[in-house]
Parts: sequence; structure tokens; C-alpha cells
Amino acid sequence: MTQTYEEMILVLDFGSQYTQLIARRIREKNVYCEIIPYNRPVESIRARAPRGIVLSGGPSSVYTENAPKPDARLFDLGVPVLGICYGLQLIGDLLGGEVDRAAHREYGHAELMIDDAMDLFHGLPSNLNVWMSHGDHLTQIPSGFQKMGHTENAEIAAIADRERRIYGIQFHPEVVHTEHGDRILENFVTRICGCTRQWTAEHFVESAIRKIRDQVGKGKVICGLSGGVDSAVAAALIHRAVGDQLTSVFVNNGLLRKNEADEVRRAFSDLNLVYADASTDFLKDLQGIVDPEQKRKAIGKRFIDVFEKEARRIGQVDYLAQGTLYPDVIESVSTWGPSVTIKSHHNVGGLPDRMKLKLVEPLRELFKDEVRAAGKVLGLPEVILQRHPFPGPGLAVRILGDITEVRLDLLREADAIFIEELKTSGYYGEVWQAFVVLLPVQTVGVMGDERTYEHAVVLRAVTSQDGMTADWAKLPYELLNRISNRIINEVRGVNRVAYDVSSKPPATIEWE
Repeated sequence: MTQTYEEMILVLDFGSQYTQLIARRIREKNVYCEIIPYNRPVESIRARAPRGIVLSGGPSSVYTENAPKPDARLFDLGVPVLGICYGLQLIGDLLGGEVDRAAHREYGHAELMIDDAMDLFHGLPSNLNVWMSHGDHLTQIPSGFQKMGHTENAEIAAIADRERRIYGIQFHPEVVHTEHGDRILENFVTRICGCTRQWTAEHFVESAIRKIRDQVGKGKVICGLSGGVDSAVAAALIHRAVGDQLTSVFVNNGLLRKNEADEVRRAFSDLNLVYADASTDFLKDLQGIVDPEQKRKAIGKRFIDVFEKEARRIGQVDYLAQGTLYPDVIESVSTWGPSVTIKSHHNVGGLPDRMKLKLVEPLRELFKDEVRAAGKVLGLPEVILQRHPFPGPGLAVRILGDITEVRLDLLREADAIFIEELKTSGYYGEVWQAFVVLLPVQTVGVMGDERTYEHAVVLRAVTSQDGMTADWAKLPYELLNRISNRIINEVRGVNRVAYDVSSKPPATIEWE
């Protein structure tokens, strides 16, 4: 269901790699921001009553055939518009200016000289170090506009039509490489659009509770609770809204981290929790399977079977709750269509068609950091809210090769040491995700005076904002040394520890 907020900024997506970042930066100003496809009908946009509209960057040239362009009536809505990079060129192209291929392309840092410091550049220095990424430039300003800034290679790097409140900038204020980029976006949403920062975690929780009650009524809701942040916050929110109309089902698939089943059961005992231990069935299904996609399919099929069985025990169920987040929604409505499937995702999203349940997705408007903030308002413990993401198939995609009890126990012990040392050293909160991977190889080693031939494991730790891109974490050598020594000395069966220094892209965060 499309949601309308009293204060809302809409971002029209033209395919920029930074589009999601624009929305995140605006939300950091406590202003609700949503990304929509560039070709959304003007009538639909008008109905949402946004306070402002941002035109994202994009890889196209406005003068090429089939270049993505919005309906020009967008500029007649009387709503402030900010065009970023390709968005600036669209403003020029659609409103009577001219755009041509630049003689000197600008990629990376450039110095912006501000010619007009009113409104958008209010309170900023006269020169800024900004981030450019363009091969085209605006060569003629549309009627009614004036130049606000330039660089050495771009004579027109910022423009404004203050009467119609339409602004365009050639650089990217949303990236950290642009000095005072945050302030430029703040000036747009507060000074120009008049937003008063109403989007807070408290506001979201209050609003979500009302929406859940309106949607569910007296119906019953079932939620697959994994113990991860998303499902935990979704369950707590729905329980706050409808109480015992919610039943949370925690399925132990035998692929959890050390002591995880007990920790989840203790943490969520007050959420009408049903515990289903199906670990034996899951491990039997996985016997002899080494292909990661086949592992996922086997786990997904068994999960549905167990979930259906528990639903029948509960009785009549009307709704299925899921912890779908906003990045999932964005990917499904991207400018160029859904991304290529890199790997299938284990999600109970496959259940509705089979079980005829209606979906309740209270977090579908939130990024991960906003989910954690909502969880804090709901009173969830920090140990749950700060947990690193954990894949649905669990340790099955962190064990390369056969899944056996012996290999699972070995990985659990190594992983527990890694996480314990990260927490002790204070680095757990500094990384997005950290875990150990068990390789399908054995290596020669020496312990004491004896030759060993045992397993090799890989430590993986990444930094990220949302998991869509990630960089390997630069952990101190002393910490890595301590973790390696502990794993080799304490986990029988491991004699070699490596550290993964791959970023995403080109690698993924998980190994399978």
C-alpha cells in the first residue's frame, strides 16, 4: 500500500549508483524520503503531495535515443525540485537549455566556486571540494534560471529558478567526498521545501502501530522469527499493535550459531513464541548436497513444510508477517528493472501463494539503521538490535561442501571465538558483518612435533551501510593474530586461518 506522509521528499530514480544514498541522507535529516521510478505518472506524484522532488543522477545522456526522461509537467506541480548531475541536465534539456558532451570529463574531486550563496548554498564557504561524475555538461541555461556555481571544467555547475524553486547541481552532494554536501541537502529540504523534521523513530512506531491495527483488525498473524534484527523488530512492533493475535514461530534448522536457539527463546518468550526444533530433518535433507543453490532450495522447502505444520497447529491464520526492508523494495522497482539474480534468497516470501496469507510488512519503509532505532523505541535489548546480519540458510552457506554435524560444530566454535574477540576488543560494533567460513580443503601443519592435516577456515569482516556494497574491515594485525591463535589452539580440527580481503563488488559478503 502506498503511504503518504505530511512531510515527504520523492526521489525519481534515473539509474544512479548513488540514488539510495540520496534517500538515506535526506532521512538522516528526519525527513521521510522515498525512491520511485523516473516514469511514475505526474498524477500519481501529485497525489502523494510531496514537499519536494529530487531528480537523481544516472548513466545516460539526455540527448541520446531512449534516454530516461520524466513528464515535463513535473515542473508545473509547484513543488521544489533539485536535479543532481543527470538531473541537472534533464532540467536543462526539458526546460529549454542545451546539453552537450563535455570537452573535458569530470570524474572525482573538483573545486566548486559558488557564484550565488542564497538558499541552496546558504551558510557555505565560497569554494567547495565536490565529487563529480559526468561526461556531459549544460552549455546554455534555460530561461528564468541563473548560474549559482562553476568549476574549472564546467562553466555551469549549479543553477536556480527561484520563482519556480527549481535547482540543479552538476556534482553529487550525497557522497561523503563532497564538502558540506549534507548541508546542501539540508538547505534543500528545510529552507526550500520547508520540512520541519518530523520523521523520527518514535513517529514511525506510533504510525506503524495504527497501520497494523487498521490492516489486521481482529485477524491472526503468524511471524517467522529468526532472532535477527529485522524479524525481531517486526514481531515486537506487531505484538505491540495486536498483542496475542500474533504468534511468532522460531524454527531451529540446526544451522544456527553457537547457543543461538537458547538465546532466541529467552529473548522472545513474551512474544507468544512457538519453538519448532526441526534440525534433524534439515540436516537429513542436506546430506550429500554441496551446490549452494541446491542447499538453499532444500532449506527453503523444509522451512515451508515446518512453517505450514506449525500454522495448522495454531489454527486459522489470516496474515503472514515479514521483515522486508526498504532496500528490498527499491531493488524491485529499480529504473532498469530487477537486478540480475546473484543468488536466491531464503525468505518466507514464498509462503503466501501456497498458504493464501495476506502480508504484513511493517518495516518495508525502513533502512537497517532505522530498524534498529525503531527497535530501541520498542525496548528490544541491545544484544538483539546490534547483532550482525545472518543469512536465512544459516551456516549452510558458510560451510563450503558437505554439511555434517562435525563440520557444523567445528564452525560454530571458530565463529564464536571470532565474535567474542571482536566484542572484547570493541570492534564488533565497527563492522557490518563478521563470520567464519569453513573451506572444503585440508592443509598440512605442525603442532608440537607432529604433522597435522586439518581444516582451513577464513575470517570475513566487512564494513557497510546497508549491505548492498561493502569493504573488507581493516582489523588490527594484533587482533587477527589473537583470533587466529585461539581458533587453532582451541578448535580441534583447524590448523590454518586466513583473512578475506575482498570487497563487494566484485565479491559478495557471504561466500555462497
